[in-house]
Amino acid sequence: MYDLAIMWDWAAFAVRWLHVITAIAWIGSSFYFIALDLGLRKVPHLPVGAHGEEWQVHGGGFYHIQKYLVAPEQMPDHLTWFKWESYATWLSGAGLLMIVYWVGGELFLLDPTKAELSLWQGILISAATIGVGWLLYDFLCKSKLGDYPTAMMLVLFVIIVVMSWGLNQVFTGRAALLHLGAFTATIMTANVFFIIMPNQRVVVKDLQEGRTPDPKYGKIAKLRSTHNNYLTLPVIFLMLSNHYPLAFGTDYAWIIASLVFLMGVTIRHYFNSMHARKGQPNWTWAVTVILFIVIAWLSTAPMLDTYDEAEARPLSPYEQQFASAEGFSDAYDVVLGNCSMCHSREPVWEGVRWPPKGVVLETESDVARHAKQIFLQSGVSHAMPPPNAISTMDAESRATIIAWYRDATR
Repeated sequence: MYDLAIMWDWAAFAVRWLHVITAIAWIGSSFYFIALDLGLRKVPHLPVGAHGEEWQVHGGGFYHIQKYLVAPEQMPDHLTWFKWESYATWLSGAGLLMIVYWVGGELFLLDPTKAELSLWQGILISAATIGVGWLLYDFLCKSKLGDYPTAMMLVLFVIIVVMSWGLNQVFTGRAALLHLGAFTATIMTANVFFIIMPNQRVVVKDLQEGRTPDPKYGKIAKLRSTHNNYLTLPVIFLMLSNHYPLAFGTDYAWIIASLVFLMGVTIRHYFNSMHARKGQPNWTWAVTVILFIVIAWLSTAPMLDTYDEAEARPLSPYEQQFASAEGFSDAYDVVLGNCSMCHSREPVWEGVRWPPKGVVLETESDVARHAKQIFLQSGVSHAMPPPNAISTMDAESRATIIAWYRDATR
């Protein structure tokens, strides 16, 4: 178990790295093609069926790009598909969620001060919330409301707000925001898998078999791709939010998450308008700044009351495993002497107003609950405490933490 904790953390690192790499590829290609599509120029003498063209320069060469609104007259010999970036991003993200929030659910997913859930119940809710967003969104798109894009997106925003509130009633703050990001990212990838790619395959098959493709398939795929474009920035924010307690560690985290979606719309509207050569709507930046200021103000509200309630509640079975292990008392003293100046309900370290990453290490319950993090951060590695901290943790203190964790996980 001792070695397993180390290998499991490296596995999480590897999957996270993969997730970031594939997300960069997906988001990069998505932003590029939206900008390209909006910037196409209609010029004389375009080939039959071509909608517009664009000249670009990059990497020491010129690129001449033409877009066919439906399809060219004949199927080209070589065709590059853009799909694996999306699939790999979602699959690696799902894997990372399972590693961090399912396997580590006792620490990162469940909040007993909000809902008394067993780990398997929390995992079921987690899995269900990821897929329900796509079902609701797809239903809206295929309903009559889908003919009114603005109205449909307003309804989707209401669903997002309700989901944000609901997740914050069940999970920890960081898990709630992360799951809202997964909820939205699943909509985006499902758009690619269930709508965009099948529609493109229909068009390709029609070309191969000598039929004239129906333009409706391209229009539907284009609409879903545009939706993805506006959802991208909020998803990035939510995926990064777990590193910032000010985003997830307040009673208003669900409102903060909801406002982020509005910022995503204003930012993308500016760039989409610019790429379409419709001017630069600078008012969007003013709105974005105002929204961000509101978010920052909301984040200064008192941290969740779970800090105070944690002192009174009994140890969970997971926490008891570490609290009853041999060496816990010594390890607890080490943590209090080296970590609690920052990781406390009222930090005394200058400039630290809230415990970093929302991790509190004061009571026995606190230390038992964060045993794995303490082991990895201050036992195996020397990541904590920082080199300029008041006290420098010596080798004997780190050995005490390692011995305690080893005993608890035998």
